[in-house]
Amino acid sequence: MSQSPSYTLNNGVQMPALGLGVFQSSPEETTGAVSTAIADGYRLIDTAARYANEREVGEGIRRSGIDRSQVFVTTKLWFTDYGYDAALRAFEQSLTLLGLEYLDLYLLHWPVPSAFDDTVAAWRALEKLLSEGRAHAIGVSNFSPSHLERLAARATVVPAVNQIELHPFFAQPQLRQVDAERGIVTQAWSPIGSIRRYWKGEQVRQEPLSHPVITALAQKYAKTPAQIVLRWHIELGVSAIPKSVKPARIAENVDIFDFSLSADEVAAISALDTGERGGPDPEKVSAQFFGTKDKS
Repeated sequence: MSQSPSYTLNNGVQMPALGLGVFQSSPEETTGAVSTAIADGYRLIDTAARYANEREVGEGIRRSGIDRSQVFVTTKLWFTDYGYDAALRAFEQSLTLLGLEYLDLYLLHWPVPSAFDDTVAAWRALEKLLSEGRAHAIGVSNFSPSHLERLAARATVVPAVNQIELHPFFAQPQLRQVDAERGIVTQAWSPIGSIRRYWKGEQVRQEPLSHPVITALAQKYAKTPAQIVLRWHIELGVSAIPKSVKPARIAENVDIFDFSLSADEVAAISALDTGERGGPDPEKVSAQFFGTKDKS
């Protein structure tokens, strides 16, 4: 059983470097995936109101038998609940569904550039939750350097985490640097690049896991391509939250702490960056962008 090391957030909170994501995990599969991951040594579970599986995440934690204090739980506020009072109500709903008394990390799921006043008002609600100890850390997701700058001009608390699309084909070096300069830990969603298939709905010509640079390293270290990519994130100082509901894959993804990549190998993977985003563009996000369907 492997267990992730931790990163220290800008308020001193310890966050595991590697966790389980449950984006697109069906409610029927989520509980088992969470309890399996905890048994395999995961101590970070990431969900969101939008994923409609918070209840099952909470059940998976309870079924694991582990003490609540040993699991770092993240969820996210969907932007239809932005605004101060709406954000506080949505937080209570998430806590109720999870069956928890506090969150380790609460994130704004997306910036809404066309309604940034509401984004800021939601952030102020998160600052209140932080001050009350109901969220031990607060952060953002999918914020670009300009969004971080706009928020900083009106915020009291610096986000602890910025969770973004990040994988070898979209390495986001500028944004990672800005995060670091602001004392923000970068966290990667879709860390192995699967979003290219999920979001675009098309057969992509090549994925990170099949690139010769990565497959050669997998052969060298007797690891899988996914393990090489996840180790690359750790070498960069990035937190990663790979999603899976398959027990074998869940166990594989956490088994990355018995080897390391050289600086040259990390650079070779980083050089695969295409600059092409696989998922939604944060500059275009609005209620209309995601359609009329609200979160469950």
